This record gives sequence, structure tokens and C-alpha cells, in this order.
Amino acid sequence: MVMSGGAKSLLLLTGEYEHVVDGKSRVLVSNKLRNQIDVDEHGSSFYLVFGANGILCLYPEKYFEQIILAAAPQSTAPDESAAFERISSALASKVELDRQGRLLLNEKLRKRAGLKDRITLVGVRDHIELWNSEDWERYLADHMVQYQQQMLQARQIALQKQSRESLTLESRQND
Repeated sequence: MVMSGGAKSLLLLTGEYEHVVDGKSRVLVSNKLRNQIDVDEHGSSFYLVFGANGILCLYPEKYFEQIILAAAPQSTAPDESAAFERISSALASKVELDRQGRLLLNEKLRKRAGLKDRITLVGVRDHIELWNSEDWERYLADHMVQYQQQMLQARQIALQKQSRESLTLESRQND
């Protein structure tokens, strides 16, 4: 979903899509995911990044460039900052999809992430995560109750906010 409320659009990638890595180490990034990205704002290329918890992440190029510039630790010691910069750059690869929308997976990153042949691409707000399908299903099972509770709380907060805004608007109209 690409939302626009002015000059910048909100990057909101959603959904889960299971695919098979082919014999040439390529995986399809479905149109449903690609169409959620504003190419003018976020670019048509991607960065494949070894992310948190050992999960491979795919970031739209312009978005990743903003992250990497903003993420340089400012409150850490100079040697920690240099290590972050060195490792974050080394473990990221600029990639392009081919005409069929396939991503060539970097073998070294794929091995580090332990990706097998059946993977699930998961839209996670500002990036796409690449999971072994069985690991993704296990993760869902382990976290589903927590998710359901958080979703209920978020919905309640949103409804309360809408009610307050409606009352405020109503009182202004009555004045």
C-alpha cells in the first residue's frame, strides 16, 4: 500500500508470499509486493541486507540509503561506530530484479541466513523479510496469541481516538 499525504508517501509493505528458490538461486518477488512501492520515491532497485535476528531483508534502494545515513550510531565510541559502518556496508548488496521480477540471492548472505529452497517473503512495513517457510510458520504459531492481544489493543486505541476526534469536531460545530 502506498499512501500519500503530501510530498512523501508512507512505505507500508504487507502480506506473505511463499515462493521456491530456483536452480539459479533466484526467487520471485511478487507483483503484489512490488506494486506497494512508489518507484519514484523509493527507487526501482533494492538492497539485500543481513538484518536483525539473522533474517535477510530487502529494502527499496532510496529508503535503505536514508536508513544507513540515519543509523550511524552517534552516541557510541568511534571504534563501535566504525564497526557498525563496516559491517552494515559489507552485509548489504545492491540488487535489481530481472524482467520477470526475480531476485538473485547472494549465496553468502543466503547461507548466513540459512535460507533453503522454500521461502516466504513477508512485507514488514518498510522492508521485505525472506524466511524459510517452515521457520515463518513456526514463528507465527509462537507469536499468534501475543499478536492477537496487541491487535485488539491497537484497535481499541484507534476507536477511542476516533471517538475523541468526533466529539471535538462536534463541539466546534456547535460553538
